[in-house]
Amino acid sequence: MQKVLIVIGDATELLDTMYPYYRLQEAGFQPVVTAPEKRKYQLVLHEVKPGWTITKEWEGYTLDCDVPFSEVKEDDYAGIMYSGGRAPEYIRYDENLVRITKHFFAENKPIASVCHGVEIPAYADCVRGRKMATVAKCKFDLEVCGGTFVDEPCVIDGNLFSGRTFHDNGYYVGPWIEALTNARDA
Repeated sequence: MQKVLIVIGDATELLDTMYPYYRLQEAGFQPVVTAPEKRKYQLVLHEVKPGWTITKEWEGYTLDCDVPFSEVKEDDYAGIMYSGGRAPEYIRYDENLVRITKHFFAENKPIASVCHGVEIPAYADCVRGRKMATVAKCKFDLEVCGGTFVDEPCVIDGNLFSGRTFHDNGYYVGPWIEALTNARDA
């Protein structure tokens, strides 16, 4: 069974993470959770409530890290997924995560990103010249790093599959998993 990385940290968005996690299992892949260190991480739920102008956050489930960034051997994985929430803002500076990110872009492996997940490949200088969807408040992060923001539920740019928020899970996750499946079956 091929393995696929899911990148998280504390305050990773729950639906951004768990929807692709279970879809990968359904498709015959082994999701492997990677984070700064091997421990339990607190996932959160995000939503802009009616009458609010900012995102409200609630605690969600917890999720264990299977392998910390420092121990990831990139060649062992068929693809990677950058989950959203507040975690990417904090974990993007990890030198091992940058190394991992650069590998998946350089090797043209299937990559998924949603919401704030863009902050990781943006920091790793991997979005230059690429089109992506992301939550609107991360449009700046994408564009200042040379990417192009597209306000659609599924943006496919070569091996890169992206959505704006968890509301887009049903649009971009399927094509990403199809790319993983096609690469596996080739």
